[in-house]
Amino acid sequence: MDQLSNLAEGFANAITPINLLWVFVGCMLGTAVGVLPGLGSAMAVALLLPVTFSLDPIGAFIMFAGIYYGGLFGDSTTAILMNTPGNSTAIASTFEGHRMAKLGRAPQALATSAIGAFAGGLIATILVVFFAPVLADLATVFGPAEYFALAIVAFIATAAVVADSAIKGLSALAIGLALALVGVDSISGASRYTFSVAALFDGIDIVVITVGLLALGEVLHVASRIHKDPTATTMKIGKRPFLSKGEFKEALPAWLRGSAFGVPFGAIPAGGAEIPTFLAFGLERRLDKRRKDPQFGKGAIRGLAAPESAANATAGSAMGSLLALGLPTSATAAIMLAAFQQYGMQPGPLLFTRNGDLVWALLASLFIGMFVLLIINLPFAPLWAKLLLIPKPYLYAGITVFAALGVYAASSSIVDLILLVLLGLLGFVMRRYEIPLAPVLIAVILGPLAETSLRRALAVSEGDATVLFGSALTVTLYGLLVLGLIWVAASKIRARQSVDI
Repeated sequence: MDQLSNLAEGFANAITPINLLWVFVGCMLGTAVGVLPGLGSAMAVALLLPVTFSLDPIGAFIMFAGIYYGGLFGDSTTAILMNTPGNSTAIASTFEGHRMAKLGRAPQALATSAIGAFAGGLIATILVVFFAPVLADLATVFGPAEYFALAIVAFIATAAVVADSAIKGLSALAIGLALALVGVDSISGASRYTFSVAALFDGIDIVVITVGLLALGEVLHVASRIHKDPTATTMKIGKRPFLSKGEFKEALPAWLRGSAFGVPFGAIPAGGAEIPTFLAFGLERRLDKRRKDPQFGKGAIRGLAAPESAANATAGSAMGSLLALGLPTSATAAIMLAAFQQYGMQPGPLLFTRNGDLVWALLASLFIGMFVLLIINLPFAPLWAKLLLIPKPYLYAGITVFAALGVYAASSSIVDLILLVLLGLLGFVMRRYEIPLAPVLIAVILGPLAETSLRRALAVSEGDATVLFGSALTVTLYGLLVLGLIWVAASKIRARQSVDI
C-alpha cells in the first residue's frame, strides 16, 4: 500500500538523534506551558511556534508535534490536580479527574490521562494516514443548518445527561447562553449586554469563564467548607504510582469509546474537542448508572478516560482535515496553518503531491511525539501529583494567584479580573445549589456557533424555517436527539417506579 511505504519514508526522515532530541524538547516545553493556568495548549503552540522557525522543516515539524501533544497533556494535568483546565478541551476531565485526585488517586488519574491521550491520538493518526480524504469529505457535508443541529444536540444532550435534574440542567444551559450573548453581534455589528464597557465588546473570554467557574469557584467552595467539612481541603497521594490491572481493564473500553467520539469531530469546524469530550463523558455516565455500584461522583476512572481519549482523537483527526482541506478546525490547528505557510506549504488537496516528503515526515512525527510523550509523562505522573502535597492554604492561594495572573496576562484588562471574581462567585453559588457546570461551559463555547449558523441558514433560505430540517443529516441528528430524550425520560420513570416499589 502506498500509504505504508510513504509513512515508512517519513519515519526514515524523522528518526534521527537530533530530531528525537527536538521532539523531547517539544514535549517538555509544551507540557510546561500547558500546565500554567490560563495559558493552555493553544497558547503553548503560539508561544513556541517562533522557536521552530530556526530549524529545518523536518526538525521543526517533529518539535511541533511534541509541543502539540505536550500542551494537550499539560491542559489535563492542571484540570486533574487543580480543577483548572488549561484549555476548554480539558473541561470534561475536571469532573471525575479532580475527584480522583482529591481521593488520593492523582497518579492514577494522570496515568489514565496520559494513556488516554496516547490511545486517542494514535487511533486518530492511523485513520488520518489511511482515510484523510474521507475525513475531508465529511467536513464538506456540514452547512449552517447542520452546524445548528449539531449545537442543539450538544446543548440538550449535555443538559439532560450531566444533570440529575432537567430543571437544573436547563438553568445551567440558560446561564451559559446568557454569557455567550455578551459582546458585539458578529452579523449585525450591534453591541449586546456590554453596558457600554469597551472591554466587553469582544465578549467574555472562554479562559475567564472556565478559570472563574472552575478554579476560583472551587477555591471559594473549599474555603467555605474548611470548618464545616475539614476533609474537603484534605488531599493525599496514594503509594501506588501507576494503574492496576483492574483499573486498566476498566478504562480500556472508555478509551476506545472516547476515541470513536473524537475522530469524526476533528474533521469538522464545530468548536474543537468540546462536543466529543462532553458526549463521551455523558455516555460513560449513563452506562455507569446501570452498574450495581455506580462510581460517577466518586472519582470514576471511565469518566476521565473517555474525554481524554476523545480530546486527543479530535486533535489527531483535525490534522487530517488541515492537511487534506486546508481547513483548521480548532485554534491550535489555525496556529499550525501558520507553520505550514512559513515553509511555503499550502494545506489542501494538492499538498500530498507537492510536499509529500514533508507531509509524511510530519505524520511520522505525530506518531513519534505520542510515544515520547507517553514515555516521559507516565514516570512523571507521581511527580506531578506531589503538587497536591503543598499545604492546602498555600495550594489554593497559589491557584488563585495563577488564575488571576493567567487571566490578566491574556488581555491586560482589569475588567477581566472583575469578571473573574464575579464568575467565581457564580461558580460557588452553583456548587452550593448543585447546579451542574458542564451545560454552562458547553453553551458558552457553542452558543456563538449555534446563533451564527441559525441566522445564516435563515438568511440563505429567506426566512424559511424548513431549511433547518432540509437535509438527511439534520433529520438524523434531530431524530437521534428525540430518541435519546425518550430513552432518558423512560429511564427516569423506571427509576422512580422502582423506588416507589
